Amino acid sequence: MDTARCTVQLVRDLVDRPLVDRRAAVTIGNFDGLHLGHQALLAACQSHAQDNDLAMAVVTFEPLSREYFAPDKAPARLMSCSERIRAFQNYRPAILWMARFNADLAAMSARQFIEQFLVRSLRATRVFVGDDFVFGRGREGNIGVLREIGAEYGMDVWSADTVTVGDERVSSTRLRGALLTGDFDLAERLLGRPFSMYGRVVRGQQVGRTLGYPTANIPLKRKQAPVHGIFAVRVSGSGLKDAAAVASLGKRPTVGGTEDLLEVHVFDRDIDLYGSHLTVQFVAKLRDEEKFDDLQKMTLQMHDDALQARQVLAAA
Repeated sequence: MDTARCTVQLVRDLVDRPLVDRRAAVTIGNFDGLHLGHQALLAACQSHAQDNDLAMAVVTFEPLSREYFAPDKAPARLMSCSERIRAFQNYRPAILWMARFNADLAAMSARQFIEQFLVRSLRATRVFVGDDFVFGRGREGNIGVLREIGAEYGMDVWSADTVTVGDERVSSTRLRGALLTGDFDLAERLLGRPFSMYGRVVRGQQVGRTLGYPTANIPLKRKQAPVHGIFAVRVSGSGLKDAAAVASLGKRPTVGGTEDLLEVHVFDRDIDLYGSHLTVQFVAKLRDEEKFDDLQKMTLQMHDDALQARQVLAAA
């Protein structure tokens, strides 16, 4: 987890003590992707906290509940843990409680969740949730339960209105669908920003360098990525600002890869990016990943990919 930029109090474990010295406005959710619906929820919580001299707290989960209960069937992650931490910092919460979803948390009743998280630890006076919010053992809790039990402790509940784009609900599921089909224009409309990935460059096999295409290799820090293939991208970080590049995201079957990796070749630059943190903005999908018979055939395709990426980015 990259916590170098984390300026808020980051909590990971279950605690049964006060985390704040005053009452708090709290928002709860998975927040995977941090799309426009999530942003509306966070902004409402932030505004209420500022207007009423309250602490702001965000409660989320890592891993996500579906990854805990069905790891092999969980949908692709839109954001890694470190990407979510970075995004939450824009709202300057006093507390970011990224609770470990484990057996203890899964066994909590709705009442136990409210009393431990919201009452004793966060001293919540108002809670902000999405209109489909469920919680507690067996998903027994919903907004109605939250309102009923919360009222016993002087806590009220604010439910976000549905945010729509193109007359359809903005959701993480819809965002995954847009990314799966390479519709980055729709993804940007759902996010309010271009879709990107962030990570630290590690040393790879250096096959690309021997072929004339040195790459910055970025591990994804997630079990399943929402996009796969070859892409025209822009890269920022380590002195770069929206630098034109071509990227591959996949298992690299031609060279015997087994895990997804993001490989980025920045055009017309000869700089050492090892150890750097980069943001890769996806502009367009060029093709699916494929396995080649030999490195020569792969290199010829890489030439075509680079040319096409340059053309796409020049026209964007």
